[in-house]
Amino acid sequence: MTDIEIRNGARDFRLMSRKYVDALLQLQEYNRFSKGLFSWVGFRVKWIEYENIERAAGSTKWSFWSLFKYSIEGIVAFTTIPLIVSSVVGLMLCLCALSAVLFIAIRKILFGDPVDGWASLACLITFIGGCQMFFLGIMGQYVAKIYLENKKRPIYIVDEETE
Repeated sequence: MTDIEIRNGARDFRLMSRKYVDALLQLQEYNRFSKGLFSWVGFRVKWIEYENIERAAGSTKWSFWSLFKYSIEGIVAFTTIPLIVSSVVGLMLCLCALSAVLFIAIRKILFGDPVDGWASLACLITFIGGCQMFFLGIMGQYVAKIYLENKKRPIYIVDEETE
């Protein structure tokens, strides 16, 4: 969902150059999704393969819900795709409701309607819900832009300076 590559299976343990560390420390955001930030700064990375074995003692502190919240944090921190999906789904609901209203009107004219009211009410509720989702997605896009600006991430990071 993001513009950056977050490698599957990457761990948080890593060796970093001083430039890499300084670039990460430059970022002023409070909620830090580390896997995304490590990729976002854009320095070269060398991956070392190893076999992941069971821990010798103790147990993980991560529960299902902790990992789920962490994944939501990553989605919120590095993409606005869910907001776009919300807008598209809302627009689709509006179009479905309008086509259903058209179908109901044609059916009423041609065949009559054995049960008056319920279908048009369902279409109206779907249309209003679709409009709300669409406009909520649009407003979410504006809030996301404010959120991204508020992070104060640098536009780019200089890897090397030459004279």
